[in-house]
Amino acid sequence: MDLNKSNSSNFFTKTIYFFQAIKFQESIFALPFAYIGMILSIEKLPHFETFAWITIAMISARTFGMATNRIIDNKIDALNPRTSNRHIPKGLLSIKDVLIPTILSALIFFLSAFQLNLVTLILSPLALVYLTIYPYTKRFTWSANLLLGWALAIAPSAGWIAVTGSYNLIPFLLSLAVALWAGSFDILYHTQDIEFQNKNHLHSIAKKFGIKNAFIISKVMDFFSMICLLSVGFILELNYLYFFGCLSATFLMVYKYVLITPEDLSKMGIAFLRINAFVSTSMLLGTLLAII
Repeated sequence: MDLNKSNSSNFFTKTIYFFQAIKFQESIFALPFAYIGMILSIEKLPHFETFAWITIAMISARTFGMATNRIIDNKIDALNPRTSNRHIPKGLLSIKDVLIPTILSALIFFLSAFQLNLVTLILSPLALVYLTIYPYTKRFTWSANLLLGWALAIAPSAGWIAVTGSYNLIPFLLSLAVALWAGSFDILYHTQDIEFQNKNHLHSIAKKFGIKNAFIISKVMDFFSMICLLSVGFILELNYLYFFGCLSATFLMVYKYVLITPEDLSKMGIAFLRINAFVSTSMLLGTLLAII
């Protein structure tokens, strides 16, 4: 009895640790853009079943990507003072503890793709391959930050294809917007690690061009991200509520540069979690109101 209770308690604890390790709450960053692609593909809300399978697919794909990242980068994380307290380096989770739910997430993702349409199913392995490859890129190219942006940019195109089984300029613009926005913040986020990157032969835009130039590059990327989102509204002739969402997102992007500067990165955590969540949710809210 006591042994069973101990095993159950250990399983529950490791499950909690796993969701902490992959920062499950940050699913809110990309998920709203998947919904935006889903909604704009037919300019109305889809059937609940489609919505549910898209949600499951997105969450399982992100879980796979984050867990894979934690496994691939566990040795680097152990050396970096900023990440050394993560669950694998700290010994709270083993590689096996993370690998099992990673495989399970992949299977759930494929099941979700199967439930949506044939095109989604055919493309689903490519998404997981990309999510597996991009963590390695910081070992050999400064463009790793941009490639991270494209990992999140899968979301709106995936939402569109999951509903229609087709592709055109609109989902491309949505994905480009997300790639620029997410890449922009990843550039800023890794300004914290330049000293560590120099010592360990890792690469980033901040290391290549310097912190001040990294901020300039990020601002330019945010600008063009918003241009892409505005273009979607004009092409689809969406009403003013969509553009109000764009305005709200723009304000939040600008406010990010009030919170963090090249001279003061101390509020990076607040800017990363709160601002990113509000940007994506404000765009989703504007899109919903525009089509209802």
